[in-house]
Amino acid sequence: MLVSMTGFGSARFEGELLHVSAELRALNNRYLKITTKCLEPYNVFESEIERLVRAKIHRGTVQVVLRVFREPAPEDFRLNQTAVRSYLDQLRPLAPSMETSDLLGHVLTLPGVVDDAVLHGSDPMEFWPHVAPVIEQALESLQKMRVEEGRAMRLELLENCESIRKNLDLVANRSPNVVEAFRDRLVERVGALVAEFDVAVDKADLIREVSIFAERSDIAEEIVRLRSHLDQFARMIDETESSGRKLEFLSQEMFREANTIGSKASDVEISRHTVEIKGVIERIREMIQNVE
Repeated sequence: MLVSMTGFGSARFEGELLHVSAELRALNNRYLKITTKCLEPYNVFESEIERLVRAKIHRGTVQVVLRVFREPAPEDFRLNQTAVRSYLDQLRPLAPSMETSDLLGHVLTLPGVVDDAVLHGSDPMEFWPHVAPVIEQALESLQKMRVEEGRAMRLELLENCESIRKNLDLVANRSPNVVEAFRDRLVERVGALVAEFDVAVDKADLIREVSIFAERSDIAEEIVRLRSHLDQFARMIDETESSGRKLEFLSQEMFREANTIGSKASDVEISRHTVEIKGVIERIREMIQNVE
């Protein structure tokens, strides 16, 4: 089953005190790269998020954006009494005429007077049981999109393979005529030279030249290998796990065989079909860059 490397998934959790949202974007990459964006103190979830992503995704760049907001509770905020006393003791000599209540109003705005337990006193990992399901749901949404794109890519890849087969059949049908055409041209040219210069030509020499050309232009082996690669390609597409790397390697081999056919067969018609085959293989190679 083909799986695309690109996709998007999101999920949310809305509790009485906790709000969690996750967005996952997947892009092309030869290897697996995971980046997580999350504000402190919830960046401690990065290793756990990476573990969940690696269990589902094997190739590509995955960008995870996690937003966690906890509604503040009364017990989250406490006065630092030591800081309050210290500020008051320092301010009284500077403003002896001011009442303590007036000084207190100014002291409460100074740094360090109010402790924010949400940021400094609580352990963010206690919220992970609520965050993990959101990440998993976003992953499921992402995977669904990637699988749907993979199905569409599978159909297009099979259509391209069928186009290669049709052109390859035309090449195979044309191939035997290439040697015959060369033999006829050689006999005609030699006959013209013999008539012009009145010289004798040994038939064995002609046969040898035709044999050498036939051996050099023989593309039967390349045609067999390319057909075999096409059969293997079709099987790989329907494997249980997505096989992007194997398909990428096989498409390179297909292009190599097509290139050899084009270079060996000295025939305009075969060259035209070979150019078409190579163009289709290039399209396949571009598509496979997006397969996990």
